[in-house]
Amino acid sequence: MSNSYIYLASQSPRRQELLKQIGVRFEMLAPDPSEDSESIEIPFPHEKARAYVERVTIAKCKAALARWQKMGLPWAPILCADTTVSLPYSQDGQILGKPRDVADATRILSMLSGKTHEVLTAVALTIKPSDEPICLVQVSEVEFASLSSEQIAAYIASKEPFGKAGAYGIQGLGGSLIPSIRGSYSGIMGLPLFETSQLLDRAQVIRI
Repeated sequence: MSNSYIYLASQSPRRQELLKQIGVRFEMLAPDPSEDSESIEIPFPHEKARAYVERVTIAKCKAALARWQKMGLPWAPILCADTTVSLPYSQDGQILGKPRDVADATRILSMLSGKTHEVLTAVALTIKPSDEPICLVQVSEVEFASLSSEQIAAYIASKEPFGKAGAYGIQGLGGSLIPSIRGSYSGIMGLPLFETSQLLDRAQVIRI
């Protein structure tokens, strides 16, 4: 049975733009303000980046399904995604999430400066209410320029690092800090379109 639209359980404008880019109709199924959605994103002790991003994305899908059940909406597949940044050979930088404040953003950007890091984005789709979410993970390698403390401070002053894993956005000013990537540009933005399309095809989602 085909589906004419999906639910997107994310408030990310970038993910909305990317779904529109590939002609997918969607309705928002974002977390309610009363939900403690941020607690899902707290890493477990010694958790590796891939295990973390898969766990968080599947947990978000299950929370979205519970939200759908409470709202009494018509059924459509539910899509969730999560992105994390990792310096895989650094224990302190195994998972670099969203910066808490200026000091944390400075710490993260200083760790990334002059190094190649990984961006891992998991995308999951619940095709039917009785199904477990199907999850795929895309991993890209990103080379980061060597930054002076002044450059880091100027970038943080732009406010762009906040709300973004790894304290930067490749689609914004952060793109000028990245000499090269190996992988998926859309995955680094937050929704890998190849993997997402694979899941949508399994759910027989109609494209516009």
